[in-house]
Amino acid sequence: MSPILRLVPAAILTLSGALAAAAPAPRLAGTVTGAAGGVVTNARVCLDRNRNARCDAGEPSTFSRDDGSYALRGASPLAAELSLDSTEIDPATGQHLRPRRLYALRAPAGWHAISPVSTEVQAMADAGGTPAAAWQALGARLGVTPARPEGDPADASDPALQRALADESARLAGRLADALEAAGARGDRAAALRDRLALDDIRTVVVIYAENRSFDNLFGGFPGARASLQGAPQKDRDGTPLAKLPAVWKGLTETGQAPAVTEAQTANVLPNGTFQVDAARPAWGGPALGNETVTRDLVHRFFENQMQIGDGSNDRFAAWGDSGGLVMGTFDGGRTALWKLARQYTLADAFFQGAFGGSFLNHQYLICACAPDYPGADTSPARPSIAALELDAKGDYLPRLAQAPNSPPSALAGPPVWVKNGNLVPKDYFGAGDGFRAVNTMQPAYQPSFVPPAKDEAAGRYADPAAATTLPAQTQTTIGDLLSARGVSWAWYSGGWNAALADRTTVYDARRGSFQSHHQPFNYYASFDPAANAKARAAHLKDEEDLVADAAAGTLPAVAFYKPIGTYNEHPSTTSIALSDAHLGELVARLQKSPQWPHMLVVLTYDEFGGQWDEAAPPRGDLLGPGTRIPAIVVSPYARRGFVDHTPYDTGSVLRFVTHRFALPELAGLQARDDALVANGGRPMGDLSNALSFAPAARQPSEKK
Repeated sequence: MSPILRLVPAAILTLSGALAAAAPAPRLAGTVTGAAGGVVTNARVCLDRNRNARCDAGEPSTFSRDDGSYALRGASPLAAELSLDSTEIDPATGQHLRPRRLYALRAPAGWHAISPVSTEVQAMADAGGTPAAAWQALGARLGVTPARPEGDPADASDPALQRALADESARLAGRLADALEAAGARGDRAAALRDRLALDDIRTVVVIYAENRSFDNLFGGFPGARASLQGAPQKDRDGTPLAKLPAVWKGLTETGQAPAVTEAQTANVLPNGTFQVDAARPAWGGPALGNETVTRDLVHRFFENQMQIGDGSNDRFAAWGDSGGLVMGTFDGGRTALWKLARQYTLADAFFQGAFGGSFLNHQYLICACAPDYPGADTSPARPSIAALELDAKGDYLPRLAQAPNSPPSALAGPPVWVKNGNLVPKDYFGAGDGFRAVNTMQPAYQPSFVPPAKDEAAGRYADPAAATTLPAQTQTTIGDLLSARGVSWAWYSGGWNAALADRTTVYDARRGSFQSHHQPFNYYASFDPAANAKARAAHLKDEEDLVADAAAGTLPAVAFYKPIGTYNEHPSTTSIALSDAHLGELVARLQKSPQWPHMLVVLTYDEFGGQWDEAAPPRGDLLGPGTRIPAIVVSPYARRGFVDHTPYDTGSVLRFVTHRFALPELAGLQARDDALVANGGRPMGDLSNALSFAPAARQPSEKK
């Protein structure tokens, strides 16, 4: 062959390479869509070549136009950053809206639409997998079929899919902003987004709902937590500082406990501050008590809680409680199994009870983010239970009980006396047309109830509706309704449930475990009427023994609530810390041995504060709450290890997590709470996602299944 001919192929290759180098990069054109469903203008869009969810120097970038569109050349994942100059065009009104909180968006390589949903898909892929698989998994969770397997929502034409994507985008708004704030100017923004959005790996959620402990009461002094136990000195009812705490009225220990600490022993010896109940050298000199001691109960009701919190200083607990100085008592939590779990996993130190007051209302809040209603209460047997409140100069209700003329002027002289401390708020307390609401303990319309059966119902399945404490059957939407509508399995497990069904006299009977009927919130709802809805009742309301068996067999439902019987729920006067702590620690250990553990999230929290002081000022929300700070521990293969989470949460944060994980409609009360927090200068409550990490390397080998 001629030498010239041998040079031809080489020349051709050289020429083609030069042409390829000179060819323009592929053109990317798409739209930036925000959390409210409208297009975003003036967002910086870039080729995120280093995959850090930031538009860094040297990365090709542009800004979205007035119609939300952008155009770039290149091939890589995308990022979009909103700034104070960005606006989202309301799809309904055409108004240009400034984002309330800034956030960043991402999109996988090959996608053109940049949105909260594309950001979620990229986060799911970052947690392990491909964008295509993540897109299909997200569609399955939302109950829709993506239009194209390779996944780009811009090409979706199915109206059901479009609605699902719009709803999902709205739900992601707060979490996107949280991720941006958590990462800060130099943190790992991609990881922050991943950990807040890649939730599909969690397949089982277990909520353990213990009783009546404030955060400082059990976790004061926990390393890294905001729990110094250095609160403001307690003040008397007239606002003057107390020289010492009042005596513990009626004694510190529960009747029948040995050794006993009497009222006289606590008089004039308790300093104005916190004191350790189980100290080796107690303030009263002796006898010394341990955490196996059952202490007396403390008042924990709706209006008293607000009066104790006051302006957020938490300096009126002794003034408006009924137990004198005991409100300031704490325990050495370092001796407990739960403290050890908190050291190993995540402890939330800014978790507040969802509603002011006690167990009844906070159990209701856990399932509906609402207060139960009582239509026509002023003409019902419950009429005497409508609370008497103070009024302002305009004649409007204040969140303060009216004191009786014979109420002691000083906390040192005895507990306050009220004109009427009822279970119901006055008509329209929560707003014009809202009617009457129950905020303190009422009994369910169905057995098991502390109220005896209705006399005209031979089967004994119903509580007597003529009793003043029987609440009419409720019909508000619950998290159970939403889960069932989505086809997601769930159950409420309760210690002593089967025994109480067989014999209602076990209710509040300390000799038989003290089953507490007001801790069974779903039993208040018409959807669990024992006659009309017996099938649903059997499917969703179960016993603790069922929980243990289901966990061992790997057949727990997707969402499981667990309520310990009184003996094991940590409620003062009913049980001790030691006995309950051992039970709860053992239960978590059983869950960790379940076949479902590798994809399980356990949230162990408390219903409310139990009348006990805490130093943290609750965020200003709505008329329902939030109330005092309480402990919450997140235990999971995905929980951050040895982490103290300072994110603001409340009881509704459990519902927020379940809502997002299973793509549920949002309960109205959750949105109302977040709106109120923002209106009062705060931020919406988190949904527990900051307590989690979905980085594959963060999990133990035994947890990667």
